[in-house]
Amino acid sequence: MNANEAQPPHAADQPAPGARLARLHQRLAEAFDELWDNFVDPDDVLWDVDGARWAPAGGDPLALGTARVVLNELQLDEIRAQCRLLAVTNEYAINGHENRISYIVGSGHTYRAAARQPGSAPEPLVRAVQAVLDDFVEINKWHQRQQEIVRRKDRDGECFLRLFLAADGTAQVRFVEPGQVATPPQAAADPAAAMGIQTEPDDVETVLGYWIDGQLVDAQNMQHRKANVDANVRRGLPLFYPVRKNLRRAEKLLRNMSAMAQIQSAIALIRKHQSAAGAALEQFVRDGADVEIPRAIGGRTSSFRRYAPGTILDVTAGTDYEFPAAAIDAARYVAVLQAELRAIASRLVMPEFMLTSDASNANYSSTMVAEGPAVKMFERLQNDMIEDDLELLWRVVAGTVRAGRLPIEALDLVDLRATAPTLAVRDRLRDAQADQILVRAGAMSVQTMAMRHGLDPTQEHADRAAAAAAEIPGGPLAADANPRVAGN
Repeated sequence: MNANEAQPPHAADQPAPGARLARLHQRLAEAFDELWDNFVDPDDVLWDVDGARWAPAGGDPLALGTARVVLNELQLDEIRAQCRLLAVTNEYAINGHENRISYIVGSGHTYRAAARQPGSAPEPLVRAVQAVLDDFVEINKWHQRQQEIVRRKDRDGECFLRLFLAADGTAQVRFVEPGQVATPPQAAADPAAAMGIQTEPDDVETVLGYWIDGQLVDAQNMQHRKANVDANVRRGLPLFYPVRKNLRRAEKLLRNMSAMAQIQSAIALIRKHQSAAGAALEQFVRDGADVEIPRAIGGRTSSFRRYAPGTILDVTAGTDYEFPAAAIDAARYVAVLQAELRAIASRLVMPEFMLTSDASNANYSSTMVAEGPAVKMFERLQNDMIEDDLELLWRVVAGTVRAGRLPIEALDLVDLRATAPTLAVRDRLRDAQADQILVRAGAMSVQTMAMRHGLDPTQEHADRAAAAAAEIPGGPLAADANPRVAGN
């Protein structure tokens, strides 16, 4: 063998296969660590501090609208779960929900049957339709159900009502949970069945049915009240969806403020010893203690001293006393909290005091005027609810007609009307005088005037008839006031 020819290294000089593999792993790890340290996600600039992604500029214009906010049923379920949690745990969200119920529903809407044209419907037919409405309101406890409708619609962004018509024409309404409305596997490939709502293939606003627990229910037996989305969006969005982070921040800020104040106020004073050693300081504490309590864990002893009202402290030079409670400045954080609450109130188009129950910075009479933004908003919501209610009541009347309890002429000759509670601050005398002028001019009926003032026209008519039959001047109250009449 040539001496200049390369010789194979000795086996002992070669590193073991495991060592070579470990060295290779180490080099790869170092390379990846350097790569990761230098890596910058280009999408980082598209996210804000709250974790929300910015909307892309350009592209599909629907991407910026509510049509693309919720992409699938899982995202909708997550959003709804967050807002449901706020509705039961966040005090400001609860107050917002309850106030909207109070102003939209109030003491309850009043429903009345009347002739579509003056004299076009016989009085017995109008009374028969009114009896159907009264039965429906009583059977379904409609005032309470109205309150729940507002709560569900605000909390979930939608409310599903299912109508059950019996053979005798009796109608019952039941709620359907939004989570029950979902596209089943057998219809997953059908674009017209997205989000659990079956529509015409080319018209998303023409609903054919709803997939409830895997079964298709005809749209005639369902009513879907959705909110905060466009008409061509299948499902609604919760009321507090845009401000859910504000609600969480307000709740956490209030919690932290309370905790800080609690801790600071729990410390009576801090005593500073300028030149005392540790052992001398401990002896000083023990000498001044009123009571000493040994700890079960650690073997240490806690010393307490009681300071009665009006206590005067006499201390040696070099000892300073500080009172932490005197340094509490909650006003700095209250301003931040109020800013968050104003943002939430802006979303609701409500005065701040309706969200916080703090009327110190607001005047109710100046806020709830007819031209005020809150009144206009609540009037819109009341009108929307009236339209939905009347649509449902017409289905009930139509079902009663099919059951034979009402003649078919009721659908053409009778009209259904609803009246919501008054929102604006009222001068009852001035309102009554204005209504009286309208009644005399023929622009308003006596029944409508009674409903505007919270009276039941049917009951008032019955009371007047009973009083006239008993020949009691002034009505039933006069009988109680007259001992001769009351004794007969």
